[in-house]
Amino acid sequence: MILLAVLFLCFISSYSASVKGHTTGLSLNNDRLYKLTYSTEVLLDRGKGKLQDSVGYRISSNVDVVLLWRNPDGDDDQLIQITMKDVNVENVNQQRGEKSIFKGKNPPKIIRKENLEALQRPVLLHLIHGKVKEFYSYANEPVAIENLKRGLASLFQMQLSSGTTNEVDISGDCKVTYQAHQDKVIKIKALDSCKIERSGFTTSNQVLGVTSKATSVTTYKIEDSFVIAVLAEETHAFRMNSLQTIAGKIISKQKLELKTTEAGPRLMSGKQVAAIIKAVDSEYKALPIVGQDFQSKCKRCPSLSEHWQSTRKHLQPDNLSKAEAVRSFLAFIQHLRTATREEILQILKAENKEVLPQLVDAVTSAQTSDSLDAILDFLDFKSDSSIILQERFLYACGFASHPNEELLRGLISKFKGSFASNDIRETVMIIIGALVKKLCQNEGCKLKAVVEAKKLILGGLERAEKKEDTMMYLLALKNALLPEGIPLLLKFAEAGEGPVSHLATTALQRYDVSFITDEVKKTLNRIYHQNRKVHEKTVRTTAAAIILNNNPSYMEVKNILLSIGELPKEMNKYMLTLVQDILRFEMPASKIVRRVLKEMVAHNYDRFSKSGSSSAYTGYIERTPHSASTYSLDILYSGSGILRRSNLNIFQYIGKAHLHSSQVVIEAQGLEALIAATPDEGEENLDSYAGMSAILFDVQLRPVTFFNGYSDLMSKMLSASGDPISVVKGLILLIDHSQELQLQSGLKANMDVQGGLAIDISGAMEFSLWYRESKTRVKTRVALAITGSITVDSSFVKAGLEISTETETGLEFISTVQFSQYPFLVCMQMDKDAAPLRQFETKYERLSTGRGYISRRRKESLIAGSEFPLHQENSEMCKVVFAPEPASTSSGWF
Repeated sequence: MILLAVLFLCFISSYSASVKGHTTGLSLNNDRLYKLTYSTEVLLDRGKGKLQDSVGYRISSNVDVVLLWRNPDGDDDQLIQITMKDVNVENVNQQRGEKSIFKGKNPPKIIRKENLEALQRPVLLHLIHGKVKEFYSYANEPVAIENLKRGLASLFQMQLSSGTTNEVDISGDCKVTYQAHQDKVIKIKALDSCKIERSGFTTSNQVLGVTSKATSVTTYKIEDSFVIAVLAEETHAFRMNSLQTIAGKIISKQKLELKTTEAGPRLMSGKQVAAIIKAVDSEYKALPIVGQDFQSKCKRCPSLSEHWQSTRKHLQPDNLSKAEAVRSFLAFIQHLRTATREEILQILKAENKEVLPQLVDAVTSAQTSDSLDAILDFLDFKSDSSIILQERFLYACGFASHPNEELLRGLISKFKGSFASNDIRETVMIIIGALVKKLCQNEGCKLKAVVEAKKLILGGLERAEKKEDTMMYLLALKNALLPEGIPLLLKFAEAGEGPVSHLATTALQRYDVSFITDEVKKTLNRIYHQNRKVHEKTVRTTAAAIILNNNPSYMEVKNILLSIGELPKEMNKYMLTLVQDILRFEMPASKIVRRVLKEMVAHNYDRFSKSGSSSAYTGYIERTPHSASTYSLDILYSGSGILRRSNLNIFQYIGKAHLHSSQVVIEAQGLEALIAATPDEGEENLDSYAGMSAILFDVQLRPVTFFNGYSDLMSKMLSASGDPISVVKGLILLIDHSQELQLQSGLKANMDVQGGLAIDISGAMEFSLWYRESKTRVKTRVALAITGSITVDSSFVKAGLEISTETETGLEFISTVQFSQYPFLVCMQMDKDAAPLRQFETKYERLSTGRGYISRRRKESLIAGSEFPLHQENSEMCKVVFAPEPASTSSGWF
């Protein structure tokens, strides 16, 4: 009989097995005791691979392996016993010296006596054709200790021939590929294929997401037809897509070497393996070879209330502009995720009004069943005394990183109830739309709650009788982006009046290019060219922008260019600058626009010399080889010089993924009577109105109103100023990635990335009839903190690495118009404040008994303020009419 000494990574002992034999996997000699040495070590670093910069530990032992039973009907059916002895734990980095957490401590003190005894109890492994049939151990042993033995036992599973198959081991049910060579067998495990129950979640948008990569390679060394050593290496690495300094790597190694063989116990006779196991020890139980989850118990840990008391001072309203507030917010979310409903309710009911909105942000962002139950019990939507809290809750739901059906079901239930505030009712529906989109992105479109929400949005839009309800459902559809909603949007875009038509058109603007079909563009062309009815300028320009940004045909571009010169004055100028922006920024439509411009009928002085102050401009905020951040600013005025629409957008791009980071739109209408001017065509009967709408991180928020109606307008005019109105304010959990990993050595690892921000976006409009001047202002203040961490836990020793980055900054846009003459003077300014950038790195090793090693590093720098170029036409006029702006601000008249 030809034997195979393939001691697979933990069994790399001197199995006397022949590669050329009839066995397909590991086979041991009868009556022999194999003595092996085994070690598993883990290292954590930032991916640089320098041992001196790493933290981690090594677990080593001697291992005895014997063959207890072989099926008399087949050599490839075996029962082996594996026993760990002389277990030791030490640093991998020997430079630690006196700082070593293991110095002066023996294994019983490190591992604990009862754990060490469990670790050194033997396990049985039933192998058939080299694959694990059953794993036998003792019930009620600590899960973490059992996993270490599973990690060793899994090394005995192997095959001698090349090929790809599925195997079940400690990592789960995994796809593995074997490569057989003369002196070795290489086993490559596809870790991303492993099916194993582990908690985890991530942000669906790749711009805010995390890229992770895992590899596993095990090499069986063969000498003189025997396996003499097993070497395994498993790596897990992650990096944040938009900030690659947030990165980490786990390197886990296993090594098994055969030292000697000696006489061992005789084979047990019998045909049934069950009888053999019972004869060895009736206490043995068949357990899964797949690693089991465990949570290390926290001793003397503070309660949730105690955590909150140390956190709340950082979340006072005056501190929200600091990154420290965001760090505290992120840390408290982690505590909330392990808290009960009762614990959360207790701190909600005890908190005062100043800090309560921030606490609501945190509780909602925790996204657990207990936190959702607690916040829904706490908030009373029938009361108008907690409107701010209700709004903060709803927006936190909209920004949820990994919403579930339970959250959507809760909001649908609330929508069907009664409300003290109609604004809150509208916000609930708008956020329902945002949740539908996120759940559909995660393949949840067929969930019952999602199907119900779709019917609610589409049915409500079809049946709406009030203009307010129509606008509400359109905003919800603008968030949900349901393909089946496009026909309804086209209907309202073409047949709707004023704001309804404009909102439906802007909703279409958010759809992916694949949904803007030729049929959709036919309707948009009719709207732009006013084939069936007269439309407002805001609707027509939006329709044109959609056409030009979604694979326009030659004739579509030509017809749009031919229309320039026949439009109202300011619309002429706007469309001209829109086309010029496409060419200057090399947008996808630029090639076909250049083709059309070769025709003199489309490209001539008369058409391209139109005067006006409206504009469209796109530029880069930041650009790297793998990512880009852009801003676009377009402003449309009425013929009388009053702002019609100001639209500021910021997009983030990474590869083919993009994120609509923010959009702030200020709109005004019906103001011509103030200066005795004639309204433009199609806008003669518009009511006086000004308001602001925002999109934040792909979520459309409920618009806010500056004034509505003539009396409200006059009160603002007489005051000659407008106080800033907040569009959104609060703490947002923006990045949320968590992975729980089962290392094949038996250790448990976690990879987490969290990013949050404190944000305040406000806007204002100011008018002066005396000076015939108007000013719009949009201001954004942001404090940002991002933290990445990796940990490896054995239950008795833990190693970890934490990397974090934080900053505070602001972005301000101001547009000032003097309409005492025509062409009127416009000055636009936009700049970003200087931003302090702080980076932190913390590495640690810690025993469960409390002893630990910690290393901290800090780096600070200052990112200079940025001047963003705007349309610089007639820039000298700015210097003549207005006082010069500070050097840190970009400004231009046109």
